[in-house]
Amino acid sequence: MKKKLPLLFIVSLGVPLILSGCIPGDGTYTQSDPAGFFWGVWHGWIAPISLIAGIFKENIRVYETMNTGWFYDFGFYIAIISGFGGISLFRKDSKK
Repeated sequence: MKKKLPLLFIVSLGVPLILSGCIPGDGTYTQSDPAGFFWGVWHGWIAPISLIAGIFKENIRVYETMNTGWFYDFGFYIAIISGFGGISLFRKDSKK
């Protein structure tokens, strides 16, 4: 158990740092190179981290404004809904 505690601490600090490298609104997307469908999915998955980072940095947003339009929106909302448990393909039978 003592060996797992430092590893858990390192992972819990390292994962948000790694995920924050692709946060929307950081200036990497332009009109000539907008964010597409898969970036929408990614930004939907890391939306909670983007929200927290946006509190501390003014230019960070949850949603990338330089995007391809409908395709980005579709990917973003799919990730938001499925990431928070909204899509369930299998339901448990409650037999009491």
